Amino acid sequence: MRNVITVWKRFCRHRLAVVCLFVLTALILLALLAPAIAPWEPTKADLKGIGGKPPSETHLLGTDKSGRDVFSRVLYGMRISLMVGAVATVISTAIGVALGLAAGYFGGWIDRVISAVTDMVMSFPYILLVLVAAAIFEPGLWTIIVILGFVNWPGVCRLVRGNVLSLRETNFVRSDVTAGMPGRYILFSEILPNTIAPVLVYATSVFALSILDEAALSFLGQGVQPPTASLGNLLNAAQSLTLLTEKPWLWVPAGTVVIVLVVCINLVGDALRDAMDPRNNDK
Repeated sequence: MRNVITVWKRFCRHRLAVVCLFVLTALILLALLAPAIAPWEPTKADLKGIGGKPPSETHLLGTDKSGRDVFSRVLYGMRISLMVGAVATVISTAIGVALGLAAGYFGGWIDRVISAVTDMVMSFPYILLVLVAAAIFEPGLWTIIVILGFVNWPGVCRLVRGNVLSLRETNFVRSDVTAGMPGRYILFSEILPNTIAPVLVYATSVFALSILDEAALSFLGQGVQPPTASLGNLLNAAQSLTLLTEKPWLWVPAGTVVIVLVVCINLVGDALRDAMDPRNNDK
């Protein structure tokens, strides 16, 4: 508990990150409460708004070309994009931690095989790998989650492996090995708790990257498919030069939310990294 308080105090020194944390929390709450806040169903069309009407008292952010309320679709789209980012981050982090622990602790042929697979995955151009995988499988919400979860693990794996190799040489781990403690105890009670902090910080960057990837794939038509709203397929309206210039309410709100989410997550992650760094002294 004391360590948590210390980390929070260090984090609060980064005032911009604290503001970003509150903004991020507010956006997450808006997304979670979308069914109660949204004035319209995200897939329901208003016949008076067909063609893309500008913002009005009835539709705060206007309507899209099908007459659907943009504000409601942004709320629901943010919900979908956050879910994609969160679940994909959990999947990739779990895979990376498991493989990194195994490679770093056991070494030998296990380390060589895992390292070879990691290098192979990382050798492919990232966005090309995601696009090919999305094209092979049927586009959809869970397809995108699984794809992003399975292509983002190499960075986590390398991070964990490096930390395990370092911790394996420490006195407290060597004493456990000398005392004959079982490997699972050493891994999950000694090494893993000392690896959580850097993994948690790295996971924030994976979270932001997953949101951007979902937006890019949905923008290209390979992600979440309409009529389900996501920030990416809302940005799809920006492909038309006419809509891009004459009807900015169709894409500016979604684009702004994506930028704010990614910037806030990255700044919170940077501040969290500094706060969890034991070399930072409390002053």
